[in-house]
Amino acid sequence: KNKKVTFQDWGLIDYKEAWDKQEALFAETVALKTLIRNRKITSEGNEYDEDEPTPNYLVFCEHPHVYTLGKSGKPEHLLLDEKGLKEKNAVYYPINRGGDITYHGPGQIVGYPILDLDNFFTDIHLYLRTLEEAVILTMAQYGLKGERYPGYTGVWLDPDNDEARKICALGVRCSRWVTMHGFAFNVNTN
Repeated sequence: KNKKVTFQDWGLIDYKEAWDKQEALFAETVALKTLIRNRKITSEGNEYDEDEPTPNYLVFCEHPHVYTLGKSGKPEHLLLDEKGLKEKNAVYYPINRGGDITYHGPGQIVGYPILDLDNFFTDIHLYLRTLEEAVILTMAQYGLKGERYPGYTGVWLDPDNDEARKICALGVRCSRWVTMHGFAFNVNTN
């Protein structure tokens, strides 16, 4: 199994452009997995190596103001109408990840792990908890205490009181154990 992860920094990039690039990496990985599984013997009778590795990527980027709606969300949870979006110079996209409304914008680290979980472990809940833990450990390096909020996915500051603030949202898609989408970590947002 391939445990190597290739890092890519896409910088400030339009959400739709990043989504299309993500979809391409995701589709290539899923196609390679399908090809590896389906090809047993060539026409010449040679066997293929079924352990051919699939790639893993971690993409970091930042987006101009955008709101996204996951498959389990509701459009009415977006508190801006078209006029409000224009006033904020923001766009809106319904997308194919889990979760509800998520904001992306300047000052936020957006991470898109495109991983073949067959290379690591096949447990989506463990994957989400692992992403949360990476954020919690990163925050600890800066003297901040990030925590989980019982019953929800993501990372919060002060989750056990009225001052609870979500500092990192997570929303992923997984097909054939290949992931896409990821996390939005508010570092220095406007």
